[in-house]
Amino acid sequence: MIETKTLRAMLALGVSAGALMSFAPAFAAAEADQTTTVDAIVVTAQRREETANSVGMAIQAFRGDQLEKLHVTNVKDLASVVPSFSVSQSYQGVPTYTLRGIGFNTINMSATSTVGTYVDEVAYAYPMMNTGPVMDLARVEVLKGPQGTLYGRNTTAGLIDFVTNKPTNDFHAQVSAEVGNYKTHNFEGMISGPLGDKVQGRLAFRTDDSDEGWQKSNSRGEKLGEVHRYGVRGALAFQPTDALAIDLSYTAWKNQSDTVAAQGIGFTPSTDPALGKTTSLFNAPGLASYIATHVPTSGDQADWAPYSTRATDVGTGLGIGGPLRENNTFNAVKLRVGYDLSDDVKIVSLTSYNKLKRDAVFDWSGAPYEILVQHAEGDIESIAEELHAEGHTDKANWLVGAYYGKDTILDSNRTLLGQNANVPFIRYYTLTLLGTPFNAGGYTPLQASQAFRTYRDVGNIKTTTESVFANGDYRLTEALKLTAGIRYTQDKQDFAGCSRDFNGNMLPNVNVTNRALFFGANGLVAPITQGQCNTFNPTTHSFGIVTSKLDEDNVAWRVSLDWKPTDNVLLYGAVSRGAKAGATPINAANISTQDAPARQELLLAYETGIKAALFERRVQANVSAFYYDYKDKQLSVYFADPIYTALARLANVPKSEAYGLDGDVTWRVTSSLTLMGSGTWLHTEVKGYTGINAAGQTTSFDGKPFLYSPVFQGSLTALYNHDLTDKLGLQVAINGHHQTKSHADLDGNPLFGIPDYSTLNASIGIHALDDKWEAALWGRNLTDEYYWSAVSSNANVVVRFPGQTRTFGASFTVKY
Repeated sequence: MIETKTLRAMLALGVSAGALMSFAPAFAAAEADQTTTVDAIVVTAQRREETANSVGMAIQAFRGDQLEKLHVTNVKDLASVVPSFSVSQSYQGVPTYTLRGIGFNTINMSATSTVGTYVDEVAYAYPMMNTGPVMDLARVEVLKGPQGTLYGRNTTAGLIDFVTNKPTNDFHAQVSAEVGNYKTHNFEGMISGPLGDKVQGRLAFRTDDSDEGWQKSNSRGEKLGEVHRYGVRGALAFQPTDALAIDLSYTAWKNQSDTVAAQGIGFTPSTDPALGKTTSLFNAPGLASYIATHVPTSGDQADWAPYSTRATDVGTGLGIGGPLRENNTFNAVKLRVGYDLSDDVKIVSLTSYNKLKRDAVFDWSGAPYEILVQHAEGDIESIAEELHAEGHTDKANWLVGAYYGKDTILDSNRTLLGQNANVPFIRYYTLTLLGTPFNAGGYTPLQASQAFRTYRDVGNIKTTTESVFANGDYRLTEALKLTAGIRYTQDKQDFAGCSRDFNGNMLPNVNVTNRALFFGANGLVAPITQGQCNTFNPTTHSFGIVTSKLDEDNVAWRVSLDWKPTDNVLLYGAVSRGAKAGATPINAANISTQDAPARQELLLAYETGIKAALFERRVQANVSAFYYDYKDKQLSVYFADPIYTALARLANVPKSEAYGLDGDVTWRVTSSLTLMGSGTWLHTEVKGYTGINAAGQTTSFDGKPFLYSPVFQGSLTALYNHDLTDKLGLQVAINGHHQTKSHADLDGNPLFGIPDYSTLNASIGIHALDDKWEAALWGRNLTDEYYWSAVSSNANVVVRFPGQTRTFGASFTVKY
């Protein structure tokens, strides 16, 4: 049954659409002598320039100036104007992208996303690569549905392409300064122009700084949430001959922002005092009372372990010092060479190198206790080469090519769990076993009482992806066009990793308690020494490193038929198949099963849609209906562990489906006012899957919706630009976003619910009509809505990750 709030939202949008259609002719007549047609946005969704509304595919595109007015300064902000897209955060700070309900709830930096992200056609395959500042964009294109035929890496949900501004033949320069609450001071600028005969250059930069944190500790006078991000991009364009074009760019950013703190809201089943489980008796003194008396009611309420607790060494359990902050760097080089063999045929080489380095400390305790503190370190080095030929005839466009990519990844973290209920629980049993033959190491009660405070998870991954592809379209008649594409891909992955002892702190519990618990089924297991893996392999009956290999291939394809009954209407139908490569997790792995890989997932999509320019092109309406047949969906789930009840692992859900309706309407009401509305109605469902719930029990998840997949998401935007005098203009941008409730787990636990919420963003400014300067006031989440984008657990406390509270400020821009 559709919920009341969802029904209200649907009715509201329906009334708005009806009003739009009924009043548009009147406005058309009144404004006939003005420029009131909807602007066509040029996109490169099919690797060539076309208007978005001439492509038989669900696309939402925004120009850079529109994003500036809406104050979209990072990937997460994009969700406010693309309602089918959402961004949530895992407890290791890795963004999780979801598009039309298709996402991957991983916590690992080393995992690729179901939503591909590209910058100037170069794959940024790992979401952490997008956590720097966004700057100097020409446009953003969001392509919905599987995108496996034209772009380098297969994706099941869709992709987002960030297209940057290129060097210009004329001199241009711009600088912006911005101040806001939380002691915000941001700067952005660019300079572009000729450097010589047939050589142009462009240099852009952006800095984001907020010196005051927006999250406040409930228990003491501390804050988190400072922002410190710095980015620069340099680009050169060469045209040595009329046939040869070379584009070279270098991008670098550094992110030294605070990590987001969590809000504790309850307990896992094994540690919940209300359920009377044995482990709950080992909750830190006062923790249950704290959770009960600090129910969050605002986004700025949070808590984390005191520095004096987490930074102090306890025997062999070394603490984690330093601020709760990221210290990440990213460097990227792109070289694109295009050579015209003739007027109709071109060869293009696209070479890229991306290097991400992460060093971060975060606390997901959700309370002023050392429940889960982590120090993450990692590196991703990615190289790729694409070579393709493209051409056209009077009736056809075609493209054929090959792609090769290689990634080398280190993903690791060290964890502190000193006051997590599971730790004293295990220590207790270790103490009771010290006088038995299992204590081969002769550990003392003091060592046992200080053990299991810290350990390290580490994974080394090497991947290669190789593919050949072809795509083309042929105009069957003036009104009918057939498009077909195919890509064969082979993905390989080598993994070696485990959970490791750190400084000898895991030895007492692993060499005593774990050996005792594994004894019945495996005999007396050999002990480990300092620094060794403590992940147990039931097959070899030993602790050791976990290794795995994936060698998979797939064929992605797309066939679509476009029909233009009139110049202003396009109808299309498409069938496509997409894939996402297999993935291997880096978990706190007690048993090797937890680090087993999940195989590739496949999605078969059926879609039909219409793109119509109405009322003398005053209104552009795009609507599509889609059905996804989903096979082997990758999902982070629970594993029934013999010691810790339920731990994380990856699994493939054999069968699931999603279907819905996606639409957006742009109405040029007058030459000054443009209204844009978009919405997605969605149904997602797991089919016949049985797994493990958070209590370690076998459970049927048949019929459950996907994670982070609301039934409805909608956005309304108004853009107003009006001349006040012959030299001065007014500009206003207002954006509202609404989504209905969703869930962060399959089990339906109320603690993991995400209620419906709405946010409001706006800006107002004045500018010189000669485009020399502009000044503006802006605000995001103006109603200070309390919402959260994700819910997780740290094996003791269930925590929320809140969205940012209200921000506002002023900006001033000078252009030349």
